[in-house]
This record gives sequence, structure tokens and C-alpha cells, in this order.
Amino acid sequence: MPTFKLPDGPQTHPWIQTFQWLTRPLEYMEECTKRYGDIFTLNFRQNSAPQVFISNPQVIQQIFTTDPKLLDSGEPAGIKSPLLGQYSLIALDGKPHQRQRKLLTPPLHGERMQAYGQLISDITEQVTSQWQVGETFAVRPSMQAISFQVILKAVFGLEDGPRYEKLKELLIEILNPKVPILRTLLLIFPALRQDLGAWSPWAKYLRLRSSINELIYAEIRERKEKLDSSQTDILSLMMAARDEAGEPMTEVELRDELMTLLVAGHETTANTLSWALYWIHHLPQVREKLLQELDNLGEQPDPNVILRLPYLNAVCSETLRIYPVAMSALNRLVKSPLQIGGYTFEPGTLLVPSIYLTHHREDLYPQPKQFKPERFLERQFTPYEYLPFGGGNRRCIGMAFALFEMKLVLATILSDWQMELADSKPVQAVRHGLLFVPAGGVKMVVKGKRPQNERVLETSLS
Repeated sequence: MPTFKLPDGPQTHPWIQTFQWLTRPLEYMEECTKRYGDIFTLNFRQNSAPQVFISNPQVIQQIFTTDPKLLDSGEPAGIKSPLLGQYSLIALDGKPHQRQRKLLTPPLHGERMQAYGQLISDITEQVTSQWQVGETFAVRPSMQAISFQVILKAVFGLEDGPRYEKLKELLIEILNPKVPILRTLLLIFPALRQDLGAWSPWAKYLRLRSSINELIYAEIRERKEKLDSSQTDILSLMMAARDEAGEPMTEVELRDELMTLLVAGHETTANTLSWALYWIHHLPQVREKLLQELDNLGEQPDPNVILRLPYLNAVCSETLRIYPVAMSALNRLVKSPLQIGGYTFEPGTLLVPSIYLTHHREDLYPQPKQFKPERFLERQFTPYEYLPFGGGNRRCIGMAFALFEMKLVLATILSDWQMELADSKPVQAVRHGLLFVPAGGVKMVVKGKRPQNERVLETSLS
């Protein structure tokens, strides 16, 4: 019989650990790392599975390369979302997960993805054209508006009109709740999901979800009736995709994957763009270097060229390092006794590769709290040292699309606008649901448009 032993961790009551995790997760994880090292155990809620947090790259590599048959992921590992549905790629495991992944990969990569370049730039220009010179404003709502429109137009393929407006209104309401901590508690503690009458939080949530579903199914059925092979949006490509048996996705599968792309790609991209604009304007030398690289492209640069710019890529990489989209990669649930990182884990243990803690390792990233894009020009990191989109067979399928969108939006804004931060004080990260957003949404002031002749002059001087 193997001897099971969990790594050390806090001995405080599970409810105290849960409270710390909910209210100050970054500080709590860093304190545990200092005290217990790069593998430690937390216990949330009594009688629930112990969670082993890992920020050791060699051990993360072992997890990501272990046969998926030995580690459950998706819904068996506790990944449940009442909004995404049971056929969401995030919730699926095993063969169903492999099938959906194969069907979804082509629309989100390569030439298909790059066809959205002009659309992303146009949406960015349209949203930012409403900015007022001299006014102080929070940049995050603008980034939310851009990422939201990109998803509704590039992913859903919706044209402006009543359905677009109604879906937009309902999705904003469900994705940006007035009390984010309440939504977080509903997601983390299923027991709280009680319909206690029309105005209870869970009843309102179910009503919203039902209205959103009606609109999405109406769109899917309408498309089915008048199939148009010239459509290049991701929903149309998903409807045309066939698995190895020649079967298309069902309506429920299409709905669940659309919601997954929307939830995983909206707030996350908006949040990362807000952080990027903060760092770029907080550090003048970063902004100058980036502008020089962008201005060298001349007028109307090819989106593919923007995608490959080394310093822009380094800025995006460093933004995703300091505050990654998710604190941790998707949980893995041990199915049978498993030896990893010098421990033998018993079935039922949850392994949690910590993206945030790995990205803040002093040995990999000296002065980890400092924003230094040059790190990514000076060396290459393995997929187990730098993993902003998770890894293994659960790496985020929208990674290429998210980076493409991020780079095009930043290039468009920085080329068009002269901006500065409204306040020189450092911006703190605050919990917003499952994400860490910049407090105050990054307050900025637009100084004016960047004149065309200034760009040409700067290019000729450089």
C-alpha cells in the first residue's frame, strides 16, 4: 500500500482558510509560499477535497504531461458554472472534451482568426472616438465595450439591430453584477443557489440566463434555416464543423460553447487591456519604446505585422505575467494513487497549478512586482514557467485570438491617442468576482489625437 502524505499547509479551520481565500487570495497565497514553499495544501470547507497549490515548474510539467486518464479535469474536478452549461469545453472531460476541442480549434486560429483584424481595429476606433479631450475617465469600461463588441460581432456574428442590443443589455447585466462578491459566493457555494422568490439573487440570475438562452437559440435556429457559406464569424464556422463521425454540434453544444467564449473572452481581455494601458503610461520609457516600434510601421500596418512586433509582444506578456487572466490553471482531480513532486497523492486530491505564484517566483522573474517587458526579450520561458492561459490538454483554446485582439487594440489606441494617467499613485489590484481588476478602472486623461505628421517625423528621426 502506498503511503499518502499531503504537503504542509495552514492548520487553521477550513472556514478561516476559505475566508482568507475569498477576501485576500493573492496575499494569502504569497504568505503560504513563504512559510511552506512552492507546494502547499489548503482546505476549503470541512469534508471537501484538499487542494494542493503548486508553483514549482518541474511539478507543473509533471501534471501537464501526465496521462489525462489519471487526472480528471472539467466538471469532475469541480469546474461547474451555471452559466456555461454542461457541454462547455471547460466542464467536459475525456473523449467529449477531445471532440469539442478538435471542432473548436480551427475557427480560433490561423487565417480564419486574422480575418477579424479590420473588425477589431474598427470597433476600437468607434469606441474611442467617444472620448473627450481633457476629461478624466476610467479606461476599463471602454475596454469592456471593445471586447464585448468584438465577441458579439466576430464570435456570434451579430449585426447591429434589436437582437444585438437586447443580448448586449442582458449579457452586461449577468456578467457585471452590482455586487460581484455575491456572484462569487453563488459560484463557489452551490448550496446558496436557492430560488427564494422573484427578487432573490439566484432567481434573478435564472431569469436572466433564460432570457439570454432564448435569444441565442433564436439566432442559431435562424442561421440553420438560411445557411450562408460565405459567413466567417465563429458561430457560422462552428455550425459548419463536423466531428470524425460526420456529426455537427447540437444546438445545446453550440449555445454552451458560445457562452464559454463570451465569458472567458470578455472580462478577461478587457481587464488585461486596462492593466496594459496602466503600465504603458505609468512607465514613460515603456511607452516611448512601444510608440517607436509602432510608428516604424507607417500608415495602415498589416495586422499580421502588428501581431509579430517583439516589444509589443513583450509588453503583453509582462502584463499577463504580473496579473494573469486566472490565478490558477484548471484543477486536476487525482483518480488513482499518483506520484508527483515527491509526494504520493490519494484519489480525491485536487492539484492546483498556481499561475500567479509561478509568475512571481524570484528565481524566474527577479523583482517580480516590477513591470519589465525586457524579461521576455532576454530569455525564453518554458510553458511550465510562463502559463498565463493554463497548460497541457486544458490550455485556453482562445489564447491566439485573445493575444491577437489585445495587440491590435493597443496598437490602434496608442497610434491614435496621446493619453496620460490622471494620478501618479500606483494602482492596486482588487478582487472582482474571479478576476483581479485595477482599482478605479485606471483613471486617464486624453490629451488629444496623435498628429499624423508627428508620427512621420518621429519615424524619420528614429
